[in-house]
Amino acid sequence: MILLANFRVEQDKKFAGIYWAFDPSGKRFLATKNLVKGFRVSDERVITVAGEEYRFWEPSRSKLAAAIVKGIRNLPIKPGSSVLYLGAANGITSSFVSDVIGKKGVLYGVEISASAMEDFIFVCQKRENMLPILADARAPENYSDMVEGKVDVVFEDVADKEQANVMIRNARACLKKGGYGMLAIKARCIDSAADPKKIFAQVEKELADDFEIEENLDIDQFEKDHEFLLLKFKG
Repeated sequence: MILLANFRVEQDKKFAGIYWAFDPSGKRFLATKNLVKGFRVSDERVITVAGEEYRFWEPSRSKLAAAIVKGIRNLPIKPGSSVLYLGAANGITSSFVSDVIGKKGVLYGVEISASAMEDFIFVCQKRENMLPILADARAPENYSDMVEGKVDVVFEDVADKEQANVMIRNARACLKKGGYGMLAIKARCIDSAADPKKIFAQVEKELADDFEIEENLDIDQFEKDHEFLLLKFKG
């Protein structure tokens, strides 16, 4: 435990690279150790403890953070991991992944929007373990040769009706056997009128041939009509 002024910071008991900051009332905040001191990606809160910077990771702004706060039992993103991140957008969540995987890890960020990619490239220029790929995540054959070897994790946060197919195609192209998929299912992108629970069940069914579904977490508290899946790739 590290103490500073009104905050204390503890490493998570299970997950390397994940921290919790506690205020005087005992309220806890998810955090990562900033890989690039002095650089904030957005308007995230930063505290300094014993010479280290910690960035507060808001679950209301990140599906991965929401899954951690909701109690995911296994986090395959860890120091040294290689991650293919689909739907990198402006680089906010992926920058926290960058903190976790550290200098020995690598993150390949795929984003289809040229305007969002401009922001993402700026983040990548500050963080040497992040590599930008301007491409359509539905067509991994167009960028799989840019990914060195097979990755440990494919993380998907893509607004598309074919979310399961996007995960399957990218796993087959880029994920090592026994590696993990992490998928934030956006029910309203698949069907704006159907019961989200039925949509979640259908997506899980579509994934079953390629993945073992190890965990499914309801993150509706932070992201309405969303489910977060942890998937183990059969290969």
